Amino acid sequence: MNTIKHDVVVIGGGPAGLAAAIAARKNGCKDVLLVERDKRLGGILNQCIHDGFGLHKFNEALTGPEYVQRFIDEFNSLGIDSMLSTIVLSVDGKRNLYVSSRKSLTRIEAGAVILSMGCRERTAGAISLPGTRPAGIYTAGAAQNFINLQNIMVGKKVVILGSGDIGMIMARRMTLEGAKVEAVFEILPYPSGLARNIQQCLHDYDIPLYLSTSVIEIHGKERVTGVTVAGIDKNFKPISGTERYVPCDTILLSVGLIPENELTRGAGIAIESRTSGAGVDDAFMTGVPGIFSCGNVLHVHDLVDHVSDEASLVGEYAVRYLDGEIKTPESYIRIEPRQGVRYVLPQKVSGMRDFTLSLRVTTPSRDRAVWVKDGDRKVARKKLIRLHPAEMIRINIKKEKLQGAKMLEVSVE
Repeated sequence: MNTIKHDVVVIGGGPAGLAAAIAARKNGCKDVLLVERDKRLGGILNQCIHDGFGLHKFNEALTGPEYVQRFIDEFNSLGIDSMLSTIVLSVDGKRNLYVSSRKSLTRIEAGAVILSMGCRERTAGAISLPGTRPAGIYTAGAAQNFINLQNIMVGKKVVILGSGDIGMIMARRMTLEGAKVEAVFEILPYPSGLARNIQQCLHDYDIPLYLSTSVIEIHGKERVTGVTVAGIDKNFKPISGTERYVPCDTILLSVGLIPENELTRGAGIAIESRTSGAGVDDAFMTGVPGIFSCGNVLHVHDLVDHVSDEASLVGEYAVRYLDGEIKTPESYIRIEPRQGVRYVLPQKVSGMRDFTLSLRVTTPSRDRAVWVKDGDRKVARKKLIRLHPAEMIRINIKKEKLQGAKMLEVSVE
């Protein structure tokens, strides 16, 4: 087995991995390697041909390929090494990576590792979708890949289960390609995607959205012929008497994303149940020194602009770790979600640097404030007109506010 050494190794060539690798190089590390399993860089953005990317980072609306190409161009101009069509088989707690390419099996000894593998979609089996398993059932992302990259139309009469952003974007895409989207059915009493996608992808195209409604049976043997949908009560049980049949030949699933953390677990890194990603501190370092995590493998973001900003910080912190500037402190300040907060990130901080607290609320509300407190002492407060689980909230916190803190509690009041 061939063995090579690199100072910083980035796993994943999507927007997070590219931004992290670029930042590591710009912060003085000349030995950066990016490993990507696909044959090209760009990750999921290669198939996201709709616009809306870059509004925060570049102050303009770009398509996914346009947005990520800016990072690919910078990546190439900096001369950063990459291994494409290469799968990372495992990572251990000593930062050794075992990777497989078409040519060989290679062991990579890394000074620091950045995990940026992204996330995957929940499937029909993952949500125990009732009924048969005929042709015509796709995740929304798989359908997006077929249509946008392979020029393959997946169906003509479509039902979409789940109101995630990819599902709503594909509702619009299918309509533009001549398909009839019967409806979007969401099991929750509120949409799970961004408000702008509800308006631009559903309302603008007269596609109905039914809340507290789900598919309770799939019909068809060789190909989907229809679904039975019903109203759902507060216990997520079908309401008797609300069933109705909807004919269709295609079902697209947009029922959530799962961070790709198999490598993370293999390295012995603890996974946070609330985010399904690694537990990290304010330098985005996991419980294993020298291994960092960022992007959608850490927690699912709603905007790629935030992914890029987060990953750029991680690239900088990885270099500072190599230089001995970032070390595991003797004790951390824990951060805990309380009333109205689903999760917080990071879950612990050293108190030695400024950081951005990211969080999501549990339910939609208006005219509320997010409080960060150390007991009775106010550390930070952010007043918001609209709070929604689909929209990540970010609060900048200065290290001076953390002096003497033992534990921070985050709540909606």
